[in-house]
Amino acid sequence: MLIYLKDLIIASFPQFHVVSYLTFRTFMAVFTGFGLSLLLYPRFIAYLKGGHMEQAIRDDGPQAHLAKAGTPAMGGVIILFSILVNALLWTDFIGNFWVQAMSLLIVLFGLIGFLDDWLKVSKHNPKGLASRWKFLLQILFATIFMVLVYLHEGFSSLLVVPVFKNLMFDIGWGYVPFGALVIVATSNALNLTDGMDGLATVPTVVSMTLLAVVVYLVGHAEFAAYLHLPLVRGAGELAVIGGATIGASLAFLWFNSYPASIFMGDTGALALGGMIGAFTVITKTELLSLIFNGLFVVEALSVIVQVSFFKTTGRRVFRMAPIHHHFELGKGANEPKLIVRFWILSILLALFSIAMIKVR
Repeated sequence: MLIYLKDLIIASFPQFHVVSYLTFRTFMAVFTGFGLSLLLYPRFIAYLKGGHMEQAIRDDGPQAHLAKAGTPAMGGVIILFSILVNALLWTDFIGNFWVQAMSLLIVLFGLIGFLDDWLKVSKHNPKGLASRWKFLLQILFATIFMVLVYLHEGFSSLLVVPVFKNLMFDIGWGYVPFGALVIVATSNALNLTDGMDGLATVPTVVSMTLLAVVVYLVGHAEFAAYLHLPLVRGAGELAVIGGATIGASLAFLWFNSYPASIFMGDTGALALGGMIGAFTVITKTELLSLIFNGLFVVEALSVIVQVSFFKTTGRRVFRMAPIHHHFELGKGANEPKLIVRFWILSILLALFSIAMIKVR
C-alpha cells in the first residue's frame, strides 16, 4: 500500500523515497510484524481464556504435558494476520504475482489449521480434523498453488542440485506434484515439531531468515548471477513476507517461550510450514532444505520410522515419537534445555546451508 503512495508523499517528505528500497521494506516488515503481534497477543490470549478455548492435551503424550492443560491454543491466528497485514502494507501486492500466490497459500493452509484447531478447542478433543481430510486438503491447496506457479512465466521447471554449479534437471510438469509434495511435507514436519514450548518457533525464524535472504538474491539479477543462483524475476518481494513472518514469530515466542502462555496450534504450524515449503520451491532450494530444515526432517522421519517399525515388529525404536519426546522422556531431561539445544542445531544447520550456497 505504502509503495503506491510514495510518489504523492515524496513531494512533501523526500525522505519517504526510502520506501522504494526492498531491503528497507523488509526490515520494516520485521518491526511492524513484531509490534502488531506483540500488541494483539495479550488481548487475544484473554479472549481465548474467556471463551475456554484451551488446548486439549493428549492422554498418550508425556505425562508432564498434562500440566499444560488450560493453555490457550490457536496462537497462529495472530501470526498469519500480521503477515497478511504487512503484505498489504509493505509489498507491491497488486502488481506482484509471487506475493499474491504466497498470500493465497497462507490463507488456504491457515484455514485447514483453523478448522482443525476449532474442532479441538470447541469439542475439547485433541484429535480435531480427521487426518485423511487434513492431508487431502493440503494436497489440493498445494497443487493449486503449484499449478499457478508453474504456469507463471517467471518460473522454471529446472531442479537445482546443491553444491554442483551446473547440475540441473528439467522435470517439466513433474514440478507440480514434486513442489506440492515439498510443501505438504514441510507443513506436516513443522507441525510435528511443534510439541514443546517454543521448539518450532525459533527453527521457523531461522529457516525463514535464510529463505528471505535467498529469495532476495534470486530476485536480483546481479546477485543471482554472481552466486550462480536461478533468477526468479519479481520474487524478491517475498523477502518482505519473510520479514513479517520473522517479526510475528518472534512476538509469538515472547508468549510461547517456556512456560507457554499460548500455543501455536495447527493454524500457525501448517501455514508456516507450507510457507517455508513454498519459499524453497520458488528459490529452487528444495534439496538444500533437507539441511536447513534438518530439524523438521528428523522430527518427521522419527515418526515414520517409529510407526513403520512398530507395525512390522510390534516394537518401538524411540521411547515416543516425534523424537523430541524421546529425549524429553530420558533420564534427567529438562524441557527448556532440550528446546535450546534443538534451537542451536537448527542455527548450525542454517549456517552450513549458507556455506553450501556459496560453494556453488
